[in-house]
Amino acid sequence: MSTTKEAPVVAPAPRRAAFEPPRPARKTRRSWDEAPRWQIYLPLSLYLVFTLIPFYWILLFALRPAGSTSLVPWPMTFDHFEKVWTERSFGTYFQNSVYVGVATLLLTTVVALAGGYALARFNFRVKRAFMLGLLCSQFVPGALLLVPLFEIFAELQMINSLGSVIIAETVFQLPLSMILISNFIKNVPYSLEEAAWVDGCNRMTAFRVVVLPLLRPGLIAVGSFAFVHSWNHFLFALMFLNNQQKQTIPVGLNTLMSADSVDLGALAAGGIIAAVPVVIVFAFIQKWLITGFSAGAVKG
Repeated sequence: MSTTKEAPVVAPAPRRAAFEPPRPARKTRRSWDEAPRWQIYLPLSLYLVFTLIPFYWILLFALRPAGSTSLVPWPMTFDHFEKVWTERSFGTYFQNSVYVGVATLLLTTVVALAGGYALARFNFRVKRAFMLGLLCSQFVPGALLLVPLFEIFAELQMINSLGSVIIAETVFQLPLSMILISNFIKNVPYSLEEAAWVDGCNRMTAFRVVVLPLLRPGLIAVGSFAFVHSWNHFLFALMFLNNQQKQTIPVGLNTLMSADSVDLGALAAGGIIAAVPVVIVFAFIQKWLITGFSAGAVKG
């Protein structure tokens, strides 16, 4: 008699629904999500107050009448601005600073563009030593350059000339500007220039048509940095300019302070006049400035 094994009875699998809604993803809480809002806004508010109080203090002294001790500039007056602009020759100082700043901007940008392109596209024996020299020059304070620059400008009969300040500011700004421009050019693909050469362009035409439009953020960053530094620099203008009609805004602000007394209202008004052009420049070029410095700070 043969025995046959019966197959085990398997329970039918449960039928899956035609549509199952997806399960909600588990939310991962991060450390900053767990922090209360006040722990974020309170430090930022304190920092903002700490930053804005000096600006309000300057506006207060510039806009309130002389002799007033009110913490609110009311009644508001513009006598301090009129005094520094006419009596203290700030109109002439402002014009000289604009001339020095724009000339330094143009010279620094043109020379740094040529030098940066050479550093980015050409290889030569002393390239590494030259780059090292540019970096080391940033550690030299401007005060150490006063004596040799004064001797050079005296031989060239350029003392008490705005040209001496322009040349000194340009030389002082060139190392950092060349490094930034060269790093920015390295981010532009070399194949773009080669394609232009194949189309019949020479190196200068290819650079002007293909590379130069892509360097706009870097050029704006370098030019604005040179303008702001030359606008605020005090040392070169003080040493190379003796005539009051040739002095710049920083030297003009120094004339408002004497050993016996300080006209706080006039000094505050002069500080606002000196700060307004820089604020306007940064307000218009902020986007290109951040892009230029971030792109020029890394090697492509």
